[in-house]
This record gives sequence, structure tokens and C-alpha cells, in this order.
Amino acid sequence: MKKTLQEIADLIHGKPVGDVDTVITGLSNISDARAGDIIFAVGSHIEEARESLASAVLLPEGVDGFRQSVIHVQDPKAAFAVLLAHFTPPLEHPMGVSDLAYIGPGVKIAGSAKILPYAVVDAHAEIGENVILYPHTYIGQYASIGDDSVVHAGAVVREHCKLGKRCVIQNGAVIGADGFGFTTSDGIHTKVPQVGNVIIEDDVEVGAQVGIDRAAMGSTVIGKGTKIDNLVHVGHNCSIGANNLIVAQTGISGSTSTGENVTFGGQTGVVGHIHIGAHSTYAARSGIITDMPEGYFGAGFPAQSHQEWLRMQAAMRHLAELMKKVKRLEKELRNR
Repeated sequence: MKKTLQEIADLIHGKPVGDVDTVITGLSNISDARAGDIIFAVGSHIEEARESLASAVLLPEGVDGFRQSVIHVQDPKAAFAVLLAHFTPPLEHPMGVSDLAYIGPGVKIAGSAKILPYAVVDAHAEIGENVILYPHTYIGQYASIGDDSVVHAGAVVREHCKLGKRCVIQNGAVIGADGFGFTTSDGIHTKVPQVGNVIIEDDVEVGAQVGIDRAAMGSTVIGKGTKIDNLVHVGHNCSIGANNLIVAQTGISGSTSTGENVTFGGQTGVVGHIHIGAHSTYAARSGIITDMPEGYFGAGFPAQSHQEWLRMQAAMRHLAELMKKVKRLEKELRNR
């Protein structure tokens, strides 16, 4: 695909500076860019972008002094994402149900859906408009997949679970596996039937190899617009608020709830039966063990104020030196 700088600026509602007839033939990162490419730069990467071989740069408003042609936008990363969608040709699949797919009795499939070979849609499931089911997906009995959603190869949406509109389920994710519920008597663990489901609201993305457990009773809920990275586990009966960001290897134990716009850094661990307030951020490897307020920036185990955690980490660097000093003072006191 080829577009002029002016055409790109119009596409992303930006302000071009330089030769508006510059032809852009591709997108790249800063280090790999060549003539004909456009890149974006923010923060500490702006100076690096000045030395790039790219023909054009997307920059925040007010950043000047580039030899390359520039397009100023409010959010360069978001604008670059728009360009990626335009410059990357969409995958094409035949509409309809492949002869090699299995469709159970009583299934309802919208006419515009695309069911690829070896997908399994079990009895009484419902598949909405423009849904794509890739090979080796399994849609369980009485499950429903909302319009414009995509379920990638090897993913599972179990019985009675509901997927909203415009959702993406990446490879190997399992929606609706049994929750981890057992009773123990005389050292014997007995399974508690998990008879609830999972409800995933609109515009949610679930990463590869994610497990979201069905509720023991009722529903495990993933709120609208939430994005879940690879290798995350969400326990049974959790209620995740709208627009959360849950980064890789985070584990959220059962019956925990979150407000909207909560961000969990990688490998965060959360105990069960607590509430985490809205508009909060937790740094990687945080351990959250109690109810947390809104608007909190936490880190460490147990989770504490990020600023307090930084001070503690700085102090720990001097721990060996302090121990030597204490031992020296103790020795001096003994010798008096």
C-alpha cells in the first residue's frame, strides 16, 4: 500500500509538517525503519527517532526540529495503531460453515458467520453475525458468541458461557473451565459442582492460554472493554470491572471484584473475596491481600503505596552496610 503524507494525516486527523507529497510505503519501529517508512515516537524515544532513516514520524503536538517530515497528533501510539490496521491486509475466510466443521443439533448460526474446518459448535449454541471460529475451537452447549467476535484456533468457550460483541479470544484460552472448589473431610478432597457460567461483556480481549473459571453458582463476569494478557487466571465468581488491564501471569482468586480502569502489572497475585477500587494501578509482582481503595498506586508484597515501596527498596540496598555498622557498634559496647 502507498499513501502520501497528506493522505495519512487526513486518515489520523493529524497536522503534517514537511513535504506532504512524501510517499509512505510501510510502517516500522525506530531502529529498523528505512526510506519510505513512517514511525512514531513518544517520551524518551523522541531523540532516538531524530536519527532514524524513516521518511516520516508521528509525534506529539509541540515537538519540532525534525529533518524528516512529521505528522503531529495528540496520541502518536493510537494514531500508529490506526495506520497498522490500514496497511495490514485483512485475513480472508469464506463465509459460511465448512463441511469439515461439526455443528450440533439446535445450533443457531447467523448467515454472515465464518466457521472454519474442524471447529465444533455443540448443541443449542448461538453464533452471531460476522463471528469467526478458527479450526479446533470448541463452543459448548447453550453457549453464545456475540456479533463480530473472533475465537482463535484451539480456544474453548464452554457450556452456557456468553461472549459479547466484538470480543477476541486468543489461541488456547479456556472460558468456563470448572472453578477450583473442593470440600475436605478426613483428608479427602471432594469436588463441589461448578454449575454457574462466565459472562464476557462487549469489546473484551482474552489472551493466549488464559483460564477464566465458571462460577460455582451465578456468573464470573469480565467487564466491557477489559483486556487480558496471555497466561492469566481469573478464578470462579470473580467480577472484573470495565476497562481493566490484566498483564501476563497475573492470578486473581475466586470471588474477588474490581472497579473500572484497574491495571494489574505482570505476575500480580490477588487473594479471594476482596474488592479492589476503581482507577487503581498495581506494579508487577504486587501481592494484594485485602480490600483496596480507589485511585491507589500499589507495589510489593503485601501491596503498599508505590512511593513507600520505592523508599523501602532504596533502604534495603544499604542493609548490608547497616548490619556491619551495628555489629561494629555492638563490639565497641562490649569492650567498654
